[in-house]
Amino acid sequence: MDFGLNGKTALVLGGGGGIGRVVAATLAAEGVKVAVADLNRSALDQTVMEIRKNGGQVLPLLWDLGDIASIDGHVASIEEEFGQVDILFNNTGGPPPTPASGQDPAAWANYFQSMVLSVIAITDRVLPAMRKQKWGRIITSTSSGVIAPIPNLGISNALRMSLVGWSKTLTREVARDGITANIILPGRIGTDRIRFLDEQKAKRENRTIEDVSSESTASIPIGRYGTPQEYANVVVFLASSAASYLTGSTIRVDGGYIANV
Repeated sequence: MDFGLNGKTALVLGGGGGIGRVVAATLAAEGVKVAVADLNRSALDQTVMEIRKNGGQVLPLLWDLGDIASIDGHVASIEEEFGQVDILFNNTGGPPPTPASGQDPAAWANYFQSMVLSVIAITDRVLPAMRKQKWGRIITSTSSGVIAPIPNLGISNALRMSLVGWSKTLTREVARDGITANIILPGRIGTDRIRFLDEQKAKRENRTIEDVSSESTASIPIGRYGTPQEYANVVVFLASSAASYLTGSTIRVDGGYIANV
């Protein structure tokens, strides 16, 4: 299938590793010019090397998403190098495991700025150009916790859920401008983040990580963790011309893991 993406420009947040790296590489393979943002220089370099090795066009951006003041400068550099942003993949790191109660208000404020406010502000920065050309894709990656809150991920559950409400509201504001806005959420995708969460659970419960992983796998109807590539394939479809009538949706890439309807 021709996804109609050749020559488009994408900004991939959190593109230094895990899901973000594979999303960036998969978009680049479709002929998309990709700006990759990450705070980790070595991880960013790895993504850039992989994309360039395969002939893709990529612009690395060392970017602290919590620094709202830096947004305009970073987006301006993309516009200068590649032109306006057509596709925005909102993907932020998650906070450490925490209960919902007893957290320092400063921690809530810090993660709200890097996980929520940054996404909203970056989207606001790229929307005017999308509206002008009557085409754009806003794809926001969250977590299965927005449907079934995950125990001991109190901050993550709350903040990621706020992005669902924001995205759904945004949909009605931009749909007639040819812009789609969708939420995509992972189940158990085999990334360093999932391994970290499994390790933390194993420590809390005095179990082995193999035991925790096996228990998680047993709860997935497909019987395994997903791969970042399987997740990236859905992102690319949502970015494509083929998905022009798909907006305001929350799409699960979870192998049937989330039991809720």
